[in-house]
Amino acid sequence: MDAHVAQTPVAAEAARRRTFAIIAHPDAGKTTLTEKLLLKGGAIQLAGAVRAKGNARRTRSDWMKIEQDRGISVATSVMTFERGGLVFNLLDTPGHEDFSEDTYRTLTAVDAAVMVLDAAKGIESQTRKLFEVCRLRDIPIITFVNKMDREARDPFELIDEIEKTLALDAAPVAWPVGRAAQFAGTWDLLERRFLPVDADDGAAIRLAGLDDPRLEALVGAERAAALREEAELAEAGLNAFDLEAFREGHLTPVFFGSALRDFGVGHLLDGLARYAPPPGPRAGDPREVQPGEDKLTGFVFKVQANMDPNHRDRVAFLRLCSGKLTKGMRLKQVRTGKQVPVNAPLFFFAKDRQVAEEAWPGDVVGVANHGTLRIGDTLTEGEELNFRGVPSFAPEILRHVQLEDPMLAKKLKTALDQLAEEGVVQLFRPLDGSLPVVGVVGQLQLDVLQSRLKVEYGVPARFQDTMWSMMRWVTGGKPELERFAEANRRDAGEDHDGELVAFFGSDWRRKRAEEEWPALRFHAVREQHGLVAAKR
Repeated sequence: MDAHVAQTPVAAEAARRRTFAIIAHPDAGKTTLTEKLLLKGGAIQLAGAVRAKGNARRTRSDWMKIEQDRGISVATSVMTFERGGLVFNLLDTPGHEDFSEDTYRTLTAVDAAVMVLDAAKGIESQTRKLFEVCRLRDIPIITFVNKMDREARDPFELIDEIEKTLALDAAPVAWPVGRAAQFAGTWDLLERRFLPVDADDGAAIRLAGLDDPRLEALVGAERAAALREEAELAEAGLNAFDLEAFREGHLTPVFFGSALRDFGVGHLLDGLARYAPPPGPRAGDPREVQPGEDKLTGFVFKVQANMDPNHRDRVAFLRLCSGKLTKGMRLKQVRTGKQVPVNAPLFFFAKDRQVAEEAWPGDVVGVANHGTLRIGDTLTEGEELNFRGVPSFAPEILRHVQLEDPMLAKKLKTALDQLAEEGVVQLFRPLDGSLPVVGVVGQLQLDVLQSRLKVEYGVPARFQDTMWSMMRWVTGGKPELERFAEANRRDAGEDHDGELVAFFGSDWRRKRAEEEWPALRFHAVREQHGLVAAKR
C-alpha cells in the first residue's frame, strides 16, 4: 500500500479494527469468556451467570430458544464494542461440532481467533478441527488457557501438547502462579509484572524482576520459589513471542486465566489490541482488495432469519473489506447484477441491534433483506468482483422431511427455503418429486431444525431415513448433465441454488458413478455460486 493510501480516512479507520472469533471445544468456557470480554469492553454493565434466567439472560450471546433450553451455542453472534481507541468486532461461533460449517463460514470473516482451552483437558477433538480451519486461512491464533483456578495440567505439558498436536509454536506471554485453589495470578513475562487473581485490571504490580523480594510478600515463599524456577525454565526453553511469526499463523501467544473469576481477560484483551492484525488485503477474483481503498467491497458470510420473530426478518451479515459504508447506500449484488439498498445497516450486540450511520473495513454489519442476499454474495459499489472461500460441504446425514399436517405444505416449503438460505441445513429437492431432503453434519442440527420449524414457523415436522448415505454436487457439460439427470431421477436432485446433486447409498456406488460418467465430476465441497472444489 503506498503512502497516499495509508493516510486516507478509510485506512485510518481500518487500522483501528480488530475482528476476531472465539473457537473452543464445548464446555471449555467460551461463552463465559465472551461475556467477560464484553464486560471489559463496556458493552454490558453486568455479567450474568452462564445459565442465568430472565433479564440477566439477555447479556448472553446465545439467544435462540434451543440455545437457552440446552445451554449451547448453535448460531454465530456478532458483537461490537470499543476500548482504548480500538473497535473490536467479536464473532462468537458454535462450539458444537454439528455446526462446523457455520463456524467455517464465520472464520472466513475474521482476521484473528482466540482459541480457548480447558486447563485440565488441553487440546480436544473439536479444538483440533477448528484450528485446522484457521490454518487453511493462516489466521493468527491467540491461546487462552481457561479454568486455572481449578485442577489443571502442568503448563509445560499444555504448551508441549499445543506444539505437538497442532504443529504450532507456542510462546507463553504470562505464567500461572500456583494452581487450582492455590492459584494466585499470573506473571507477565513480557512486561515483568505480577497480575493478582482477584484485583482489577489496573492493579498490576510492577516488580524489578523475579528476584524482587516483594514477590514473597505477594504470593508466599513457596509459590514465589516455584514461579522463579518455572519462569526461568520457560524463558530458557520455550519460544519467545515473535509478532511476525504470530501474524503469519506460525506461533501462538499463550495467556492463562479464569473467565469465570474474570481473571486474565483484560490481559487477553490487551494482547488482542496490541498483537492481533487489523484488516488486511483480501483475495478476490479478478484482483486483491486493499482495506484502505475508497470504494466499498464486502461479502455475506451468514444469513439469519427471525432474529426478531415479531418481524419475520432476514438479516445478512456483511463483512466489509474496503471503503466506507453509509446509511442509504445502494450496492451492487455481483451474483445477480441487482442493486441492493442499504437503508438501515445494523450493528449488533448479540440479539440487540442499532442502526449504523457508518461502517469501515473489518466491521460486520447486518443488512435486512427478504431473501435477496445469500451466503457468499459479494457487494460492491459497481465493480465486477467476487470474494471466494465461503464453502458448502457435502452433508453426512440425509433425511426426508415429513409433515404431521399435510395442510401446512406451503408453510413448510417457505420455512425450509428460508432456513436453507440461512445455512441452518442444506436443502435438496429430488427430481422425481418425492419428499424434500435435508442434509446436516450431525444429529443436533436436526434437533435445531425441528425446534425452529415448530417455534418460529408453526410447522411441526419429523424426519424419515432416506435410502442414501451421501451426496455429491455434479458438474460437466450441459448435455451430459441432462443425460445423467434423466437416467438417475430417483437418485438425483437439485440444491437450493438449482445445482444438480447425486445421492448415493454407499461409497462404492459413488465410485461406480464416476467410472460410468467419466465426462462428469462429483464434488464433496462447493463454494457458493458455482466455484467447486476438486472432487474427492
